Amino acid sequence: MTEADKSPTAYRTISEVAAEIGVPQHVLRFWETRFPSLKPLKRGGNRRYYRPADVELLRGINRMLYTEGYTIKGVQKLISQGGLRSGSAATTAAGEPVAAPPPPAPSAPAPAPTGILIDALLAIRDRLAGALAETRAA
Repeated sequence: MTEADKSPTAYRTISEVAAEIGVPQHVLRFWETRFPSLKPLKRGGNRRYYRPADVELLRGINRMLYTEGYTIKGVQKLISQGGLRSGSAATTAAGEPVAAPPPPAPSAPAPAPTGILIDALLAIRDRLAGALAETRAA
């Protein structure tokens, strides 16, 4: 039976879920250590079987980390507040949409060095080169 033949309510193996979500299997195992609400069934030989709810949670985690730009701590906080719901956009426990994290502020370009600064840096470089030469000679 192929994955396409399975019922939507069927349990999935880690390889099926990894292929469906588009992340390696080791990432799913890592997420299990970081998200306590993610508890796949483990049967003989420690084989993992993910419930449909687990798969939806994984989709949400994947979206928040890789599309929305959240950190693992941010997703953990969102889940603990009841804000990560399966398949839908993130919402708070009250059903309000959770704002995406603000984009990183653009870093200001460094000011162009002035003549005085360049002269000071060159003098420091020359002093360091002299000290290094003395150390090697000793």
